[in-house]
Amino acid sequence: MHVSSALRRRQFISQTSAAVTASALFSNLFATSPKPPRIVLRSSWQTVNIGDIGHTPGVLALIEKHIPEAEVTLWPMDVRNGVEEMLQKRFPKLRIVRTKEEAFENDFLLHGSGPYLTAHRDVAAWKAETSKPYGVYGITMAAAGDPGLKIMRNNGLDEYCKELLDGASFVFLRDGKSLQVVKDARVKAPVIEFGPDGAFAADVRDDDSALAFMKKHGLEEGRFMCFLPNLRNAPYWKAKPNYEFNEIKHLRNEEMKEHDHAPLRDAIIAIVRETGMKILVCPEDSTQMETGKELLVDPLPEDVKAKVVWRENFWLTNEAISTYVRSAGLVSNEMHSPIMAIGNSIPAIVCRFVEQTTKGFMWQDIGLGDWLFDLDKPEELARVASTALAMAKDPAAAKAKAAKAREFVQQRQRETMAILRNAAGGAV
Repeated sequence: MHVSSALRRRQFISQTSAAVTASALFSNLFATSPKPPRIVLRSSWQTVNIGDIGHTPGVLALIEKHIPEAEVTLWPMDVRNGVEEMLQKRFPKLRIVRTKEEAFENDFLLHGSGPYLTAHRDVAAWKAETSKPYGVYGITMAAAGDPGLKIMRNNGLDEYCKELLDGASFVFLRDGKSLQVVKDARVKAPVIEFGPDGAFAADVRDDDSALAFMKKHGLEEGRFMCFLPNLRNAPYWKAKPNYEFNEIKHLRNEEMKEHDHAPLRDAIIAIVRETGMKILVCPEDSTQMETGKELLVDPLPEDVKAKVVWRENFWLTNEAISTYVRSAGLVSNEMHSPIMAIGNSIPAIVCRFVEQTTKGFMWQDIGLGDWLFDLDKPEELARVASTALAMAKDPAAAKAKAAKAREFVQQRQRETMAILRNAAGGAV
């Protein structure tokens, strides 16, 4: 671990100690309260990305484990395409509501993980119409004017957003750079700390589908690695009805697609030829099956291509996790598959670029800076293949490193849930 990462983690821990101690003082009160806290989770932003899907079961699993007395309601933006059924199977007691009126019957609003304060309008309405407490769990927050915002539909941490964060019981940021942005803005929430993305705790599974796919394609447990492509801008005009084609984003994708995927192909070639492992090229986003075939599979030498499996169909978070946990590791231009892998002690390399905002820097925060590569920096891009090969050659060491990061994440999860329990319990 880099020295800066170690210092950052110690700072996170020291910042939380007082809040956790305060929460512990109230724990007996909550346990005996005649009225359990009623928490409404605003989450589930879309279903075209297994990461956006994964935020929700992750936070629900954390509340189930650490605040079992809570009554939890999900207020989703989108749980179509099999996602609602997946959630209800894992959380049979979960109540799902569609209207603001139903959501506002609860005592505490929890804004789930996302690329920014995604449901800011709903938070504003909750604040204005109910005067009840609310909190923000594991988001990225860029400063206004950040270059990564060109793909987002917001203006960063402006005065409007600052006012909403000021009124929160807590604000947890999922990467250290976002934490610094919020602190530099002098946000007044009483608790402002690093808090892991909710998807780290996602535990939905579809083992039957995963095992059937692996058997069909000759993927043996621990003897394959997963590779995930990603364009600079998700071409949702291919996947979402009425989503307008964006020529500027398309041209940027075309400009950078070879640059961003050549390092992954180099890694695939090295791993196949030097270890004999197989490779699964799979999607995190429903637009990425074609991208994976075009940029990761088709250009490979024939001897390598024979050991590569291309997943041509999209999958849900449960089947993806059931597959990742049986792999030797991930190399990804996406963020949330690595998050869900580390949540299960599976090694994962993250390759990021400016269009993804700062979320990738959470790898430094959890002690995995050596597995984070900025594709906009040539000196980092050049080390992707060798690092991936080293992971494949020494799976025991890689898994131990992943497990250590998971331990840190789980400690922070315990601490953040204690703070949520205090805030939500105080609302009843």
